[in-house]
Amino acid sequence: MADVMLRFDMRLPGFSTASQADLYQAAIELCAWGDQQGIGSVHLSEHHGSDDGYCPSPLVLASAIATRTRNMRIFISALIAPLHNPVRLAEDLSVLDNISRGRVIPILSGGYREEEFAAVGKKLNVRKQYMDDIGPFLKQAWSGEPFQFEDRTITITPKPFSQPRPMILMGGSSKPAARRAAREADFFIPSGPEIFEYYREALKAQGKPDPGPMPTAPSTVTFVAEDPDAYWQQIAPHVQHETNTYALWAEKAKVFSPYRHFDDCDELRASGAYKVYRPLELIEAARGMVSAQPIMFHPLCGGIHPDLAWQSLELFNEKVLPILREEGLA
Repeated sequence: MADVMLRFDMRLPGFSTASQADLYQAAIELCAWGDQQGIGSVHLSEHHGSDDGYCPSPLVLASAIATRTRNMRIFISALIAPLHNPVRLAEDLSVLDNISRGRVIPILSGGYREEEFAAVGKKLNVRKQYMDDIGPFLKQAWSGEPFQFEDRTITITPKPFSQPRPMILMGGSSKPAARRAAREADFFIPSGPEIFEYYREALKAQGKPDPGPMPTAPSTVTFVAEDPDAYWQQIAPHVQHETNTYALWAEKAKVFSPYRHFDDCDELRASGAYKVYRPLELIEAARGMVSAQPIMFHPLCGGIHPDLAWQSLELFNEKVLPILREEGLA
């Protein structure tokens, strides 16, 4: 059964014909629409100082989305925790937890871009200690009881809506990140299956339940069009901008990334990382998906104009979703 999800990062490269305000408003409206259609989750991301306006404030965007939805889970994937003051982070997440009635799920990450840390007056080497401390800190903070932090006694208010507290998820690509998540988090979102296996072993070593193999992650960004060739021509520069920028960031930081650099849009299309389906093609693909394998829509990817985004999702709603529901696939 396919799990349908939305994703937004709000990139707006210079060649896009939309405005930043257009994208933010569209993201909120698309989530409201998705919630009405039963789309299960939206995933928001965080980066700072990017030339293309990548969203630096996913918690603000999550708050707006939470007020327009009732059932959709809102993942912050990932929230670059060391860039945030821990007290304010606990407060902001607690307020969001109340606004959303427990639907916002942060995936805490240590980050990897040196420029982002420099912008807030920090160095990359603060990441390890911060990430070691943030899980225990949030658990204390969300208890609603006074506790010692550094050289003072503090109390975090308001208490979260979620009981006993909001979920704490962590992401990462290293064995220390996997060990930390096994020790302090409720779940681990790794860069790949090898690190997830290390997380499983760390859990078992602590006597905790084995979560089983790594859940299937989306590997293809999905679009729907009656004429895939024509639609691809319109979105190709946008998706190429996304994958190339991510690949450049990872190369500079010397970290793993699933994104690759493509000089040629035809080569990018052939890679299958971004796929434009005809309605019947997506239905057939969904029939072959394993349990809980997701269909991920990134409708505003790389600054795609909202009109094009709506065109794809309305076609999905009209010609794909009813059949998936009828067959119990969504």
